[in-house]
Amino acid sequence: MELTLKNVSKKFDDKVILNEVNYTFEKGKIYGLLGKNGAGKTTLFNCISQNMMVDSGEVMLSENASYSSTEIGYVYATPHLPAFMTGYEFVKYFLEIHKNMIKDPKDPIAYLTMVGIEEADCHKLMRDYSHGMQNKVQMLTSLMTTPPVLLLDEPLTSFDVVASHEMKKLLLSIKPETIIIFSTHILSLAQDLCDEIVLLHNGDIRGIDEADYNSPDFEEQLIKILSDNAIEGNANAIAGNAFVVGGDL
Repeated sequence: MELTLKNVSKKFDDKVILNEVNYTFEKGKIYGLLGKNGAGKTTLFNCISQNMMVDSGEVMLSENASYSSTEIGYVYATPHLPAFMTGYEFVKYFLEIHKNMIKDPKDPIAYLTMVGIEEADCHKLMRDYSHGMQNKVQMLTSLMTTPPVLLLDEPLTSFDVVASHEMKKLLLSIKPETIIIFSTHILSLAQDLCDEIVLLHNGDIRGIDEADYNSPDFEEQLIKILSDNAIEGNANAIAGNAFVVGGDL
């Protein structure tokens, strides 16, 4: 299974965000999406999830441009949860409506405590949850169904050490069956968890060679590129091995 962006373009008024992007994401890999604020990472996710229409080009899942939005799991930077439900009620409801998609379902409390939500908090309204707690519930339910594509917008940043460890374990457990793409500003997280890192800058996506992003001076070279207004002049800036894979952000 592959998620393919073919000549995808998107702009707002006169501002070009995606400029004929061509890139292929493969099942069984975790991709880290790096770029400055405003580079277009969330716009790209919204186009993939069909929350937003592209201006031109195609987004295809296994060569199918008419895939269902239900095939895309999307964990938003700001949680989208029903405030009138408790954590327990929401997970229970989610289990019921997705019962044919979840392998080895557990009790809702087992799921919630697994990501560090205390049992006493499971029966509190989610409107009273902290941002971090809401984020845990949102990410947990997205992982439970093992969607073909999972988009994570700034994941793990609000998690404590225990919850972060459990979420990483869950991500790795579903990795063989899905395409995982997450945007982050935490370079060490991308280096630790990702199979591939892609850089979004000035309307381009640029793949980074594994040897380069694990090099001691990668952060310094990354800052150098992102501080430049034009990525084209820096094709060899990251240890000489970066390669053009498309055009975005």
